[in-house]
Amino acid sequence: MIEVLLDDAGRTVVAEARDLARSVDPDLLRRMDADEVRYPKEFVVEAARRNLLGLRFPREHGGRALPWTVEVAAIEEVGVLGASLGCLYSLPSIVGEGIAAFGTADQKERFLAPTLQGRRFCAEALTEPRGGSDFFGAATRARAEGDHFVLDGQKRFIVGAEGADFFFVYARTGDGPRDITAFLVERDDTVQVESLYNLMGTRGGGTGRLRFRGTRVPASNVVLGLNRGAEVFNAMMVPERLTSAAGAMGMGRAAIEVAARYSTRRRAFGKTIRSFEAVSFKVADAVAALDAARSLVHVAARTADAAGTVGAGIAEGTRVRRLVSEAKKTATEAAWLAINHAMQILGGIGYTDVYPVERFLRDTRLALIWTGTNEVMDLLIQHEYYRELAESGPAGRDVEPDARGAAATDEKVFD
Repeated sequence: MIEVLLDDAGRTVVAEARDLARSVDPDLLRRMDADEVRYPKEFVVEAARRNLLGLRFPREHGGRALPWTVEVAAIEEVGVLGASLGCLYSLPSIVGEGIAAFGTADQKERFLAPTLQGRRFCAEALTEPRGGSDFFGAATRARAEGDHFVLDGQKRFIVGAEGADFFFVYARTGDGPRDITAFLVERDDTVQVESLYNLMGTRGGGTGRLRFRGTRVPASNVVLGLNRGAEVFNAMMVPERLTSAAGAMGMGRAAIEVAARYSTRRRAFGKTIRSFEAVSFKVADAVAALDAARSLVHVAARTADAAGTVGAGIAEGTRVRRLVSEAKKTATEAAWLAINHAMQILGGIGYTDVYPVERFLRDTRLALIWTGTNEVMDLLIQHEYYRELAESGPAGRDVEPDARGAAATDEKVFD
């Protein structure tokens, strides 16, 4: 539906992303879900070969200088493959944001360009055992030692950890509550990657725990500057949340397509089950929810584009922060609704692995948690809305005086 808002170049890229998704061997997806494949590096390499990674970044670094609106549409197409491949496809965009917006020319040459070319593989190391949504609760520490920093600590739930050559890591570099710095950490013998998790879904994406034991990081690998990690984090939350929203919509769309086709063939009580409103209305609910969410994601993408294609950030007091949070919350919840409706339409067979809907359900459940839980999205949305209302007042006409009893000011008791 969003293609009507794209230009010819954007529609071409979306078609290329659709072809990439179609090219994936179903056996790879099955083996990933069975944990027989831990990191499908060949998929990332193929996406790079087709010049489909980091679409927003400048051409000189391997991108295509396209807007967010095109990238989210492309990610939705890849999202039909499930959360793992969707996330691995999005990681160059997420990690690349920090490098493209805040990195030095040397960092862009050493890290961004080879990542978009499929020669290096990245992961973002943010979550810790004591802190997921609590960014400033990070306990991993980096101490200065000459022209290096020495990193000690651990991160967990790191998608892509098993295959990554380097990690975008946030570590505490002082005693102040906001003294956190962003580092580009290259993998070596002091970076231990552990595959600990028997994940409910999102399998095959190389998710693991990282332990840094005296890892030496050159000062030249600091991103933006000492104790400025929060600024980097705020910028990277745009791609974190927009890519999560777009990928979830791909899964929701794919699931309801499976269920709708099933409903035109499955018969009960002498007719196809599509003829029962209990079934067809679930399709209507799912399609409407996904279309509404897709519209919001597109508006959030346009707003991020207007703020700056790369490095827009979601600092407090910006419309981008609210809309990106709304997009992530609304799209993941619409996908969850659509996939549950799809399973209900399929009935008992939907609860088996005969159809991929049960895998989508397991995958999408994580989308309501990662990149900031949807409860955190609620916190950000209301905070920014109240701020906007206090600073700007009503968006249009103030309707409060329009009430018949508006003059009864004695009745407006607030204390």
